Amino acid sequence: MDKILEGLVSSSHPLSLKRVIVRKVVESAEHGLDEAQCEAMFDLTTRLILEGRDPFQRQVGHQVLEAYARYHRPEFEAFFNKTFVLGLLQQGYHSLDRKDVAILDYIHNGLKLILSCPSVLDLFSLLQVEVLRLVCERPEPPFCARLSDLLTDFVQCIPKGKLSVTFCQQLVRTIGHFQCASTQEKELREYVSQVTKVSNLLQNIWKAEPSTLLPSLQEVFASISSTDASFEPSVALASLVQHIPLQMITVLIRSLTTDPNVKDASMTQALCRMIDWLSWPLAQHVDTWVIALLKGLAAVQKFTILIDVTLLKIELVFNRLWFPLVRPGALAVLSHMLLSFQHSPEAFHLIVPHVVHLVHSFKSDGLPSSAAFLVQLTELVHCMMYHYSGFPDLYEPILDTIKDFPKPSEEKIKLILNQSAWTSQSNSLASYLSRLSGKSETGKTGLINLGNTCYMNSVIQALFMATDFRRQVLSLNLNGCNSLMKKLQHLFAFLAHTQREAYAPRIFFEASRPPWFTPRSQQDCSEYLRFLLDRLHEEEKILKVQSSHRPPESLGCGETSLQEVASKAAILSDTSYTSESEKTLIEKMFGGKLRTHICCLNCRSTSQKVEAFTDLSLAFCPSPSMEDLTFQDPASLPHAQDGSLMCASVPGPAEDPVAYNPATAAFVCDSAMNERMSSAPEAFHCPETTSVPSESAKILVSKDVPQKLGGESTPSVTDLLNYFLAPEILTGDNQYYCENCASLQNAEKTMQITEEPEYLILTLLRFSYDQKCHVRRKILDNVSLPLVLELPVKRTTSISSLSENWSVDVDFTDTSENLAKKLKPSGTEETFCPQLVPYVLSSVVVHSGVSSESGHYYSYARNTTGTESSFHMCHQPEPLALAPSQNHSLGRDGPTTVMEQDLENKEMSKEWFLFNDSRVTFTSFQSVQKITSRFPKDTAYVLLYKKQNSTGSLNANNPTSGLWVNGDPPLQKELMDAITKDNKLYLQEQELNARARALQAASASCSFRPHGFDDNDPPGSCGPTGGGGGGGFNTVGRLVF
Repeated sequence: MDKILEGLVSSSHPLSLKRVIVRKVVESAEHGLDEAQCEAMFDLTTRLILEGRDPFQRQVGHQVLEAYARYHRPEFEAFFNKTFVLGLLQQGYHSLDRKDVAILDYIHNGLKLILSCPSVLDLFSLLQVEVLRLVCERPEPPFCARLSDLLTDFVQCIPKGKLSVTFCQQLVRTIGHFQCASTQEKELREYVSQVTKVSNLLQNIWKAEPSTLLPSLQEVFASISSTDASFEPSVALASLVQHIPLQMITVLIRSLTTDPNVKDASMTQALCRMIDWLSWPLAQHVDTWVIALLKGLAAVQKFTILIDVTLLKIELVFNRLWFPLVRPGALAVLSHMLLSFQHSPEAFHLIVPHVVHLVHSFKSDGLPSSAAFLVQLTELVHCMMYHYSGFPDLYEPILDTIKDFPKPSEEKIKLILNQSAWTSQSNSLASYLSRLSGKSETGKTGLINLGNTCYMNSVIQALFMATDFRRQVLSLNLNGCNSLMKKLQHLFAFLAHTQREAYAPRIFFEASRPPWFTPRSQQDCSEYLRFLLDRLHEEEKILKVQSSHRPPESLGCGETSLQEVASKAAILSDTSYTSESEKTLIEKMFGGKLRTHICCLNCRSTSQKVEAFTDLSLAFCPSPSMEDLTFQDPASLPHAQDGSLMCASVPGPAEDPVAYNPATAAFVCDSAMNERMSSAPEAFHCPETTSVPSESAKILVSKDVPQKLGGESTPSVTDLLNYFLAPEILTGDNQYYCENCASLQNAEKTMQITEEPEYLILTLLRFSYDQKCHVRRKILDNVSLPLVLELPVKRTTSISSLSENWSVDVDFTDTSENLAKKLKPSGTEETFCPQLVPYVLSSVVVHSGVSSESGHYYSYARNTTGTESSFHMCHQPEPLALAPSQNHSLGRDGPTTVMEQDLENKEMSKEWFLFNDSRVTFTSFQSVQKITSRFPKDTAYVLLYKKQNSTGSLNANNPTSGLWVNGDPPLQKELMDAITKDNKLYLQEQELNARARALQAASASCSFRPHGFDDNDPPGSCGPTGGGGGGGFNTVGRLVF
């Protein structure tokens, strides 16, 4: 029969005839045959299956072999024995190579035919050894796929015990060697199918024997972390990821990232290759594992790896967005890589040139999936442009392209960025490491205390949080300059964009410290603020004058010393900036005008003068308990009036300009006032060598005090402002020299604010001098801080009609020792209806301590701009009478209450921050209001109020086109490069520290106090919340941090 069949299949008869005869041969298998005939038939059919020239011969071989094996099983069992199978696997069949897939198919079918025979067990034992040998030979994907089919159907052939672990490891290595040279879709689909079969086999083994999983994954990592340049592991390894239980992510990532044996180069290679896996079409959870590894590396602060991998692979990940099968995973990884790479715009700018083309392409296809994808992509792009807003030339085409898509809110953007930063990753993966010292959850940056520099830190944070001022400073073009304003711009840029938890302002401190301030000793923050603003103002004035006489390229924009400012101030003090464009930035932001009017009560002649101010010093209303406090400390008074910024806008013809004198800056002394107000100048002389005022320096003041309603015990800022503006009777030793009467006369003095500043700075005069004890004491009275303050402003159309100008310190008479006698204003009082200008509280600098010689400064602040409130002053300004007879005070039960309630209803008071040197935390306006009641030594000292503009922010350069994506102006390249460089340095520092701690973790435990224990201390205490900053507690002199 075998001869007949052999002749038939090789004959030229029609195919239909051959099929009929083959059917007869198959039917003849039911008849009895001897052993030799069966063996001959098995040889023939095996030869047809393995060496058949065409599909028909191979099909005939399968049909006949199955039929004869079914009816002659003992004979087939004897034929299909261990020796025969071993020969096929090790030597092949005749001309057929042993690695031909046909041999595996033949063995697979043979096992099915003898499955019920006892000898199959011997074959199973044989195959357990042979399949391991075959896998170690790194067969091609088709062979591995057929082997996987065999082992899936006959799991008895899979190696057991230790050999099972070895088999899985070798199979992983084999997958790592898979390659597909073809680019045709059919071949690629077949290749993916083959790889899927092999990975499914591994999954089945892992499920059956869980002990094989971890060694297999270790082998995967060994393959992808190899630094051998001659070997590139196949992306087919991505097919295994979907079979790894997600519950193992934490354990595996911690094992990888904390293993000291894993070198940086190996980890970098592994991460890069895992990102390459995103191109594998059918693999699931690849993005999950990639992101988990990125987070794990950030948690152990291996930032060098993250930086290198991100810059190397970000474009590849972006290009994967073009392919629908891998787009979701690619977008997830791209989002994490970009959002976490916050120290530099370098990674984002690598993909910026490709965004417009991608968006246009997906907008045109009209598919729902494309629309949903574009919403996610544009949100990501908005976040990145917000974070790096300094490149309008790059972003303008993108903004035009995505303008039709929804833009996330600023709050959402900030939340996304804060949660995604490397320094904000949870460190649970490496619990033995200390807490990461990245930015706090507020997203704000603290200032490191350089040794009793809290007075500077609190002021700088208050100025930085003055949004319009910050934006103006950042928008200045100061390239090539080395001025103080340039240093302030540098400091503001770092506060806005550094990755550090706290920044050390050493350069700015050295440049801005007044010469009479002793380093590392306590100082007055109000005095520092006035000096800083005056210095910035004088520098800009000098540059304006220089630019008007010299071409811009010839200007020397070097650092201006205090002596240079003082020497040029006299020359420039008579310069009157009458137009807005001619004003300095300090004048635009903090400058106001105050008109002082004096009326002689004898002849009724008047004189008045308009003076500039940058802050108002508010004295406390006198009380019986203040009888012994005879002189409010001049060091707390505004002495900027003595500087050029504070001089009268229109100096009198006989008046010499008064230059800023650092030696007398802490005292209120004005020789011009002495000459005009007294025939005995020595009565107003302030000695420069002592802070103790002499008896001759006492001033008699009679001033009308606005009465409080209902016996209220806690004064408010409104009360102090009322007291500051109240009419005042000059009598006794303080009589006014009337030129008309040519003698000293009683007079009435009134002050009116004629031009309001954008930012109103109020200093509460809390430090008083006790002549009995010869010490300076602090007034610890609580003061109510209104969220909204209305400032009465009596605007003047022209000051050229003033008959006389004279110099007077606006606060001098408020600080006299004799404040008991209060008289009503005379009947000649000028009546007026000033406009009430609304201000919203921006920041509060708090002094913690019982005296001016010790304590600590910290500040509360919130983001404020001129258009935050939607409330508009729709009411008519009510007449303001400051006389007690009117029986009401400024703002009591008036429009301020309505506006404040409106602001609170809009929850504007919840976004407050507490800046305490290096530490920045969230707080609330309620905490600001209750600070003194909770901590009696902590009192508000300096207040910043922002004017509420109904027409918009003062910053006219802020475009509506969206180029200032986050509201702040673009940073100049010089600043951005400096920030990027420092951010990289910071990440390297963090990484080095983490590695050092990791090396010590095994031998010694690192004890540290709980982070939350700070909350047990008052904000201004000397505990951890109180700044610290290297001031130390071991020396008596270091009492103010």
